[in-house]
Amino acid sequence: MANIKQLSETRERLVGGHRLCGGCGASVAVRQVLLGAGADTEVVVGSATGCLEVSTTALPYSSWDTSFIHNAFENAAATISGVEAAYKGLKAAGKIAQDKIIKFVAFGGDGGTYDIGLQSLSGALERGHDFVYVCYDNNAYMNTGIQRSSATPHYSWATTAEVGAALPGKPQRRKDLTSIVAAHHIPYVAQASIGNWKDLVEKSEKAFNTPGPAFLNVLAPCPRGWRYTGEMTIEVARLAFKTKFWPLYEVADGVWSMKEVREKDLLPIEEFLRVQGRFKHLFEPENEHLRALLQAEVDEYYDYIRERCR
Repeated sequence: MANIKQLSETRERLVGGHRLCGGCGASVAVRQVLLGAGADTEVVVGSATGCLEVSTTALPYSSWDTSFIHNAFENAAATISGVEAAYKGLKAAGKIAQDKIIKFVAFGGDGGTYDIGLQSLSGALERGHDFVYVCYDNNAYMNTGIQRSSATPHYSWATTAEVGAALPGKPQRRKDLTSIVAAHHIPYVAQASIGNWKDLVEKSEKAFNTPGPAFLNVLAPCPRGWRYTGEMTIEVARLAFKTKFWPLYEVADGVWSMKEVREKDLLPIEEFLRVQGRFKHLFEPENEHLRALLQAEVDEYYDYIRERCR
């Protein structure tokens, strides 16, 4: 992998002038992922409807310095797999030179990936198209008003999982999408975070250089939905890793491996929750038991991933 100085000089495919919020994790995720495609590689990007799409393609402007396709909420994977199939067909027909290399990548938020687009993603993975799918996971439907998704954490506030006498936030645990995708037995699957840029860029390089389908689930915190100030985005992402909320791991050709939290860096889940307004109700005295339940859930999931990696 190139060092950070070389990466800083690499061509940017998502350029300035977009309308994403200050501190938006999605834009950081996209820039880090596309660094892994290589400076000279031609890339076709597809994006499901969501924060990323609506804020980078306001007609008549675009922040994409590469080929870009806007897809509906539910069909980003289907669209990009169709483009990849057309590319192979045109090559076979002699209409594209055999030595011309084009990479294909689709981006979708957790709403467009965990929920609405899951069938499209599953189908494209099963068919074996040569593309990279990236979920920028910000834990809710942020573009339409911070509604809960199946990626929203247990007991988190959302506008459709309110906090009150009836419910202490979202009553369900979040979906383990990365393991679901790994169960498709595709060549490369990884969970990464914008708070660990080197790990993410290296995983992106592997994804782009792996023949067949590859999947990246990238934690991309949202200041507005998570209720913290924008300059804290990277620190919040780092806390997600240090508290074991978001394990960093990969599944390459069926082999599981993870980047473990060093003992000296390990923090309790409270440190991740405390800096986010969406969890402020958990620090009321009557909700102490909910924090304990979350700690138990985090420990259980981390141990599950660690065991798979053995």
